[in-house]
Amino acid sequence: MENKEYANRFKHVTVLGAAGKMGSGILLLTALEMVALKRDPENQSADFSLYAMDISEQGLQGVLEYLKKQSQKIGEKKLDKVKAMYAGVTGIEKDEDFVARYVEDVMSFVKPATSIESAYDSTLIFEAVSEDQPLKVKLLTDIAKNNPNEPWFLTNTSSIPIQELNAMAGLKGRILGFHFYNPPVIQKLVEVIVGEETIPELAAFADQLVHRLEKAKVPANDKAGFIGNGHFMRDALFGIELAEKLTIEYSFARAVYLINTVTQKFLIRPMGIFQLIDYVGVDVVQLILKVMNPHFPSEKLHSSMIDELNNAGIKGGQNPDGSQKNGFLQYEEWKITGFYEPGEKKYLPLEEIKPELDAILGDLPQGMEPWKNLVRDPEKENKLSGIFKNMRTLDTLGARLAMDYGLRSKQIGLQLVEDSIAASEQDVNTVLLTGFFHAYGPINNYF
Repeated sequence: MENKEYANRFKHVTVLGAAGKMGSGILLLTALEMVALKRDPENQSADFSLYAMDISEQGLQGVLEYLKKQSQKIGEKKLDKVKAMYAGVTGIEKDEDFVARYVEDVMSFVKPATSIESAYDSTLIFEAVSEDQPLKVKLLTDIAKNNPNEPWFLTNTSSIPIQELNAMAGLKGRILGFHFYNPPVIQKLVEVIVGEETIPELAAFADQLVHRLEKAKVPANDKAGFIGNGHFMRDALFGIELAEKLTIEYSFARAVYLINTVTQKFLIRPMGIFQLIDYVGVDVVQLILKVMNPHFPSEKLHSSMIDELNNAGIKGGQNPDGSQKNGFLQYEEWKITGFYEPGEKKYLPLEEIKPELDAILGDLPQGMEPWKNLVRDPEKENKLSGIFKNMRTLDTLGARLAMDYGLRSKQIGLQLVEDSIAASEQDVNTVLLTGFFHAYGPINNYF
């Protein structure tokens, strides 16, 4: 795609769901790209506008503060690049002047809006509303019917097949899955899903956008859940299943502690599986499972426990300051303090159950290191091989659960390739390594 044609697509952009945790990051990335395009001599006479659309006026005010703060940080971090962009501009001499001008330009493009009509003149639309298929279809349909520009749609859906959205909203192939990972500004991974009717020009635009945003693209075939949630949902359901089996001997809260600890410490992940469910949102997980389940009739992609927590109003997710809301686990600020016991409708304090349950799990294998030490260690592969070799020699509950869990995680990954959702084992591993920050891919020789 020619650079001029690429830039033209950015002349009038709308981000739907701009006040959400994904939408705000996409909004920032788009504003930064607009500044880069505007500073190109070919585009300096062009007018760019970026509509931040959300139903929450309060949320949009918070987004404006977020954009200003983050663009300031980025300008300071990439000062040399900012200076090059504004080289020769009169009146800018000090470092802080360059950054201030950069922030000013970022903010100048953004127009908060609470009405869908803001998208009726757009040429490019990023859709980042909640993972609610009827809501997405309604918004996309309204825009398609009222926008004469035949805009291109990049949807951040993490589970809904693109061809379904295309057909239900009547978009005639002008839609593509462009799934950022959270947080979009930091995460390098973008899962790109081309639908059956996606027009080639849009696919080419997406490739150019990935390159210019300095992201890593992994293509996924257009099947519900794609690669990331295709693995995560099945991985989470297996964790819930194991916890429910353990309730023969332990209370549910204790079983959750055991599985969460195994998946974090024994499998060397940044979060345990139940903490990850809380982070994504118990309600979001329920929505994704509802999307995926009908597409895989040979599987049961559903959890009664997820439904029970949602019905009780326990939905996880984050507070406006980024701290974690209660879900399967209880949190105070950013620390885990308890585990939910459904029968008693309360959280058992971590300090009361941890010593007993750690002893039941048994010692970690020889050579074990925390995730944060291993994830970027140049000797990681050799160390991991030794750790899991040692784990196989242990006859403890923790080791047995970890080996079973690791094997199931591997089977899920292989199935994604066999079902042609992922093109290769490497693509599965890249998504889990990059999008979920795992220390190793699920398809490996450790299990």
